[in-house]
Amino acid sequence: MRFVVVTGMSGGGKRTALKMLEDAGFYCVDNLPVPLLEKFVELIAMPNSEINKVALGLDVRSDQLFEEARKALENLKKSGYLFEILFMDASNQVLLKRYKETRRKHPLSIGGRVEDGINREKEILKTIKEESDYVIDTSNLLTRELKEEIDRIFVMNEEYNSLMVTILSFGFKNGIPADADLVFDVRFLPNPYYIEELKHMTGNDQAVQDYVMGFPEAGEFLAKLEDMIRFLIPNYVKEGKYQLVIGIGCTGGKHRSVTLANELYKRLRDQGNYGLKIYHRDEKQGV
Repeated sequence: MRFVVVTGMSGGGKRTALKMLEDAGFYCVDNLPVPLLEKFVELIAMPNSEINKVALGLDVRSDQLFEEARKALENLKKSGYLFEILFMDASNQVLLKRYKETRRKHPLSIGGRVEDGINREKEILKTIKEESDYVIDTSNLLTRELKEEIDRIFVMNEEYNSLMVTILSFGFKNGIPADADLVFDVRFLPNPYYIEELKHMTGNDQAVQDYVMGFPEAGEFLAKLEDMIRFLIPNYVKEGKYQLVIGIGCTGGKHRSVTLANELYKRLRDQGNYGLKIYHRDEKQGV
């Protein structure tokens, strides 16, 4: 039997992950009372049980209750029951935004302040996050991308990549992305905006790509950047980092940054020890 415990930050996507696991053939149970947890697993794991894939949602309701749940899991482990822990996470900024959009009350909010609830929950979940087999940061994931990650781990049984790398093109005139971990300025390259036939195109068009990559400095920059990123990624993975956003910016985020972000994506996408995606923030409005 494959037994998966799904937990994580409130608003991090736990229920969405459970729904996806259910679609993948898992028998899913959410919010099971803690005193019933061990008994439930014992019954499910009986030899004559027809259920061979189970996902159990574990929520934070209070510090004491969650500690009891952790003790129940420890008891199951000592009794020889094998299980995996999937931890759904997101940045504080994203969690706060999601709560504001849904107007829901955080289960641990003090005096109604969502931010206090998020910080308290993060502290309660610190240990189980460190013990988790899989941590998925949904801060920048689309629903489709989350499903691909869930399917890859629990359906296709591929090797889990703990680090999700996002290559993000942007325009400095619209501000540096708040979630960028590394930022690179490519405004040293000639701007296609001043070429009339390229002005209204983007870095996704071949003509713009040919123009930008026609300068030797563009290829040299990419080679040095690729070398540095390949050095950094395994070290980030070793240190337990789950999300890496690489920002590549030009003036408006339409030509040079899009071109170089696409080229970097092509160079890094053959790797198997991390997830990789690309996003062009200002492509449709850049100058």
